[in-house]
Amino acid sequence: MSKFIFITGGVVSGLGKGILTASIGALVKARGLSATMLKFDPYLNVDAGTMSPYQHGEVFVLNDGAETDLDLGHYERFIDEDLTRLSNVTSGKIYSSVITRERRGDYLGATVQMIPHVTDEIKQTIRLLAHESTAEVLVIEIGGTVGDIEGLPFLEAIRQFRRDSQPQEVLYIHTTLVPFLDPSGEQKTKPTQHSVRELRSIGIQPDVIVCRSNLPISGKMRNKVALFCDVQPNEVISLPDLESIYRVPIFLEREGLAPILDRFIGKHRKTDLSKWERLDRILESVRPTVQIGLVGKYVGMRDTYISVTEAIKHAGFEVGVEPQVKWIDAEKLEKAGTEKTLNTLDGIIVPGGFDNRGVEGKILAIRYAREQQMPFLGLCLGMQCAVIEFARNVCGLQRANSTEFDAKTPDPVIYLLPNQRGRKEKGGTMRLGAFPCRLKIGSKAHQAYGLDVVQERHRHRFELNNRYRMMFEEAGLIVSGNYEEKNLAEVMEITDHPWFVGSQFHPELTSRPGKANPLFRQFVDACSRRAEAKWKS
Repeated sequence: MSKFIFITGGVVSGLGKGILTASIGALVKARGLSATMLKFDPYLNVDAGTMSPYQHGEVFVLNDGAETDLDLGHYERFIDEDLTRLSNVTSGKIYSSVITRERRGDYLGATVQMIPHVTDEIKQTIRLLAHESTAEVLVIEIGGTVGDIEGLPFLEAIRQFRRDSQPQEVLYIHTTLVPFLDPSGEQKTKPTQHSVRELRSIGIQPDVIVCRSNLPISGKMRNKVALFCDVQPNEVISLPDLESIYRVPIFLEREGLAPILDRFIGKHRKTDLSKWERLDRILESVRPTVQIGLVGKYVGMRDTYISVTEAIKHAGFEVGVEPQVKWIDAEKLEKAGTEKTLNTLDGIIVPGGFDNRGVEGKILAIRYAREQQMPFLGLCLGMQCAVIEFARNVCGLQRANSTEFDAKTPDPVIYLLPNQRGRKEKGGTMRLGAFPCRLKIGSKAHQAYGLDVVQERHRHRFELNNRYRMMFEEAGLIVSGNYEEKNLAEVMEITDHPWFVGSQFHPELTSRPGKANPLFRQFVDACSRRAEAKWKS
């Protein structure tokens, strides 16, 4: 039988509930148990795929092609497991399923209502994941905050869940804000009290309250929260802002969550936190810095590139350096020029994106990296921009472009595949999920992975136009990774450059602490070597 940990949030969004959820999953696994994760998102979108990055941040893609909330990325990184589309469920999915059942006549003429039909669907989703995953513990995050109207069905469903189960199978953890007010010079527990009162009015009494704050909460504050929220003082956990999210699991363990988890889980093997202790030592160590420019169009919304920045950190852990990311707005780069903006960098990353805004700035940055022999990593659109830059400035195709940006370009070096043309629906219609890629022996990509075939995740519609492949290869831009079944270019690199690699897939999505993605590791290593050469000179 599985056990279930439900994590809710109150007061405000953005408290780090996803990191808390991921960290609890990590602590469960550290106890030798199998664990999986589930995120309920109350919005009506069927998935995150069509949502603006300015509203929602990154769309995290799973191996099976599911376009999910960015918290799924944290989950995978912390528990080191590949999740499936069952691990991210929205109101849109729930309501769509209920309506489909009603149209099919599954409810035998009943009046379809929030209770029991919608709540039953939510509970069935949880049970299905428990069955399919066979995990001993499911850690389930309810998105949004207590009191949001769209989240009420999910809260009602998890209230019923304890009633339907054995009480010892369910643990409720509530995350709240304990703000520090400068004028009074003290922390305030009233927001937490109101949040818990709202949760209790729904019928859920939290077993544990995690207090998020700028600073640790005092024993006095802990006792006050316990008194007003009807928990024991040791069931109030302080979680202040930390230097790194990778310190959260050990902090929670030491702060007092360990005996609560041990009591809930029951018998388990000896807790092994060596992975997190090793990361903690790395974070405490003094490491040489490298300067990496991230040239994007959403730099004002940094959650859009969260998997990229985390993958850079993972590589830094393994290479033994501390990467410092310089955020560069691709649109502004078009006006500011490359020399004064990019000349202090040790490497450049151009990440993915959609439509033509900022593309010319990205192309300028790529040209600078190519001509200055600076390490470069292009991700999805970043690879496509590298192809366009090479076609224009090396092969002499001055109007070369992608048909995404210029439908009438005379040299469509990047184009839409026939099976993508004429689609009216946007959601779930791109090339999504993991595909095999055969690497060219001796290439930089092959050296990085040490494998002949790798599986990486995709999210795009446009591809390299194979009409130009021979021209590029003769000029020095080779296809070093190929999806053989469809003959699609997956990795491209310049042969006479210290490190210039672009991937059609998103390698950042499979990078994890302690298991940095090989392309990021080799890129950061190349940046480190360039930085070291500068220091010596």
